[in-house]
Amino acid sequence: MVRKIGILTSGGDAPGMNAAIRSVTRVALSNGIEVYGIRDGYRGLLEGNFEPLTRKDVSDILDQGGTKLGSARLPEFKEKEIQERCVRQLQDAGIDALVVIGGDGSYRGALALTKLGINCIGLPGTIDNDIPGTDFTIGFDTALNTCVECVDKLRDTSSSHHRCSIVEVMGNRCGDLALYTAISCGAEMVISPETGYDELEVLERLRYLGEACKKNHAIVIISEKVTDVDDLAKKVSLQTGFSGRATVLGHIQRGGSPTSKDRMLASQMGEKAVDLLMEGIGGQCVGIIDNHIASMPIEEALQRPRSSRKRLYRLFDRLV
Repeated sequence: MVRKIGILTSGGDAPGMNAAIRSVTRVALSNGIEVYGIRDGYRGLLEGNFEPLTRKDVSDILDQGGTKLGSARLPEFKEKEIQERCVRQLQDAGIDALVVIGGDGSYRGALALTKLGINCIGLPGTIDNDIPGTDFTIGFDTALNTCVECVDKLRDTSSSHHRCSIVEVMGNRCGDLALYTAISCGAEMVISPETGYDELEVLERLRYLGEACKKNHAIVIISEKVTDVDDLAKKVSLQTGFSGRATVLGHIQRGGSPTSKDRMLASQMGEKAVDLLMEGIGGQCVGIIDNHIASMPIEEALQRPRSSRKRLYRLFDRLV
């Protein structure tokens, strides 16, 4: 029987993490289970930085971005000795099970602890939407709305100055933020790991839009790490009829109050995590698949290919 549950957030922060913390805490307390927050992710776990959480402690965090518990990197957690020390910290505190909110690295940590006897459940918390085993991650919708708002404002000034705005969004090897932003904003081009990058093709397409289509502005959405957007903007200015301008949205995408969609998703996932632990289940992750909250073994999730976005890329091509 589970008597005490720990909860930590790991990796990059994402809007909605606090909603998940609140959900886990209140659902567990409603079932007579004590809850302990672990500060600063796996590093706090190693150092025994635990604090009891009450209903009041999580009463005003639903609408806050970031993470109340903080996050920190701990690369050495991969070492078996470090994992065993973390298990001893949990055992000494009487914590029976753990909820881990974060990305795939956080999932691997949860799986390692489960194999050492501490049941863990992973919740997908990242704006990149790059975790297999779920259609959407906690934080993605909020980041998407931030991107859309910024691009909408850029379009206003681009159309006034015959400009091509090249907007770099985050994604970490996943093009979902770029793709969803491009469709939502009516962008002329989207460049992502899934589309590949051909600079000559990009410049030729922009020349065609300006000369043949007589467009007075263009928006190009590009995923981070694909190419140097400042360099691309200079080439756009030199080789097309547009004035190229690069904008890197950066970490602004991670901040802000979570959308209602992320708050709902985090709340439902938090509830599912507690239910699984109460059933004595560990080593699983929670996701939303075909609009249903579900769970699967972490090992299976990490091996699954991400859902194909071919249909949405085809939609984008038809809309341009």
